[in-house]
Amino acid sequence: MPEALKLNEDRLFSSDPSQRAIARELYALVKDFPILSPHGHTDPQWFADNDSFGNATQLFLAPDHYIYRMLYSQGISMDDVGVGSKAGPSPADARTAWKIFAKNQHLFRGTPTSMWMGYVFDQIMGFEVKLSEETADFYFDRIGELLASDAYRPRALFERFNIELLATTESPTDSLEHHQKIKDSGWQGRVVTAYRPDPVIDAEHEDFKSKLKVFGELSGEDVYSWKGYLRAHRNRRDFFMTMGATSTDHGHPTAKTANLSPVDAEALFNRIIRGGFSLDDAELFRAQMLTEMARMSLDDGLTMQIHPGAFRNHNLKVFETYGRDKGCDIPLPTNYVNDLKPLLDAFGNEKDLTVILFTLDETSYARELAPLAGHYPILKLGPSWWFHDSPEGMTRFREQVTETAGFYNTVGFNDDTRAFLSIPARHDVARRIDANFLARLVAEHRLELDDAAETIKDLTYNLPKAAYKL
Repeated sequence: MPEALKLNEDRLFSSDPSQRAIARELYALVKDFPILSPHGHTDPQWFADNDSFGNATQLFLAPDHYIYRMLYSQGISMDDVGVGSKAGPSPADARTAWKIFAKNQHLFRGTPTSMWMGYVFDQIMGFEVKLSEETADFYFDRIGELLASDAYRPRALFERFNIELLATTESPTDSLEHHQKIKDSGWQGRVVTAYRPDPVIDAEHEDFKSKLKVFGELSGEDVYSWKGYLRAHRNRRDFFMTMGATSTDHGHPTAKTANLSPVDAEALFNRIIRGGFSLDDAELFRAQMLTEMARMSLDDGLTMQIHPGAFRNHNLKVFETYGRDKGCDIPLPTNYVNDLKPLLDAFGNEKDLTVILFTLDETSYARELAPLAGHYPILKLGPSWWFHDSPEGMTRFREQVTETAGFYNTVGFNDDTRAFLSIPARHDVARRIDANFLARLVAEHRLELDDAAETIKDLTYNLPKAAYKL
């Protein structure tokens, strides 16, 4: 007999009765708030074309590295679960791939993935039994039926999830044609882009030369001269803003910044363009460009996000076969106090610039990030990110940064996901964790209930709206 699927209404709340009661009250205040998703990696083509998502494998497995990285860790090939490679789409039969996933549900016990999937299957798909090897075909067929209906097309789900805004992330070399199509369609869903210039800033990127060429063609600037290159960034940023962009995003290996003289910056750029540059040159150029991006943000008002500290594509074989963003990125220790100093010396005291810092290095929360954000006007702390986008990670974040930075030097929650259906699940987790954390402060008489009520509304809605200028 299949095991019943039923989410407990008190999930993620304390087992202490008094704290749990307060958490319920706080969560109820924001449970139905609109979703602001100001940073993520969903595909704008979904909303431009509004076609069916296809089948369960195409919707759940192929785009979600949280899922297939866990399966891969147990020796299950990405090919077998529907992940496309550089050679083309996966040859796997979609139903067979889904059965592999269903058979291995035990791998996700205790992980946030299990919680997100449980929410989706219960709240969005309406299943009453758990996914297992026994129920795999039932799930696959039922999901296929749902996805074939108009109610489960991308725009209908967007509206059902009560998403007020969803930001995707694109390179300066992206034409943004899908955003233009959304804009021209008359649909009222607000899907905007964000400017992610890494491929034309990181000289170590495998496509740097080819992307730079396209960058020049799209911007109409001479990107092989320092001044032309900077004008090209300003040009493309302006274009991205016509497609709704309110932010930039920078996924550099480190948080290192630099503030070179114009002469030295141009000499560095020329070394990069000529080729034969050193690894130190590449790092220094990325560092200089963070400062240049901050300067541009001060002019055009785009909020700046820095996502450092990942050894990207650590598994060489997977990278060579499947490409980037396949669950092989590994966290690194990250220095913020010293690395951000040049940028902060230049712009740290500006009131009209917002720089949101993220980390994969939790040891930096209390030691570096909270003290920095608790002082410099431009700095805000992004939520627990990626590997720490979990109940424990969110709780550790609040515990380590609140006493120094407070709540109001943070920016609420953003889901940073490629898996569209997980968005309401992730936001529900964040709201429950914040409710539980605030409830503990109230139960311990460290915070008044009316202050906690106001704070959870701000964390859920007002802070991200302000930080991302929505």
